[in-house]
Amino acid sequence: MSPRSMYAKQDEQEKPAAALPKIPKELIDQFVSGPMSAEAVNAASMAFRKALIERAQGAELSHHLGYPPGAEKPGEVGNHRNGATGKTVLTEDGPLRIDVPRDRQGSFEPLLIPKHERRFTGFDDKIVAMYARGMTVREIQGFLAEQYGTEVSPEFISSVTDAVMAEVTAWQARPLEPVYPVVFFDALRVKIREDAVVRNRAIYLAPGRAAGRHA
Repeated sequence: MSPRSMYAKQDEQEKPAAALPKIPKELIDQFVSGPMSAEAVNAASMAFRKALIERAQGAELSHHLGYPPGAEKPGEVGNHRNGATGKTVLTEDGPLRIDVPRDRQGSFEPLLIPKHERRFTGFDDKIVAMYARGMTVREIQGFLAEQYGTEVSPEFISSVTDAVMAEVTAWQARPLEPVYPVVFFDALRVKIREDAVVRNRAIYLAPGRAAGRHA
């Protein structure tokens, strides 16, 4: 099975999307004046995402400084805005160039996309999903380059999957309760790469209930 078809199959098995916030018609009218191609829709979506991210980070900086842009700086505040720095982040739809606001003292720590972070929400999940489907690091690298024009190194992909595996290992090693009055057994059939071959394997689950909570 090709990387493209494997990933498409994984997408089909994803849970239904959550309800989205309603966008005012007037805003949509500014983006859509007639028929649009798929490329135009994607470009408009990325432009809107860029605007949202930059507006959200601007609001974070206003909270950090204690006053909004254009307002008079309070006398007790020694810090102020100091332009913006360009930064490219990797999203689930490809690379996106954003302008990150700066402050004079350099004490602003963005929360939405932290300093030195180059990945936005969802990008790591795609890498982990492809890895879980049995794709090799090289196959993932080629898929991202083909589909999104995103050049990432094998080391970058490995760092993402290694971080996930570290969390899984820590969860597996957590201390258990001495007694579970009720235990449910189940199994999931998944594809796992083993000895350069993708095989069907069963992952057994045993959720237990103890002291009024799930474990």
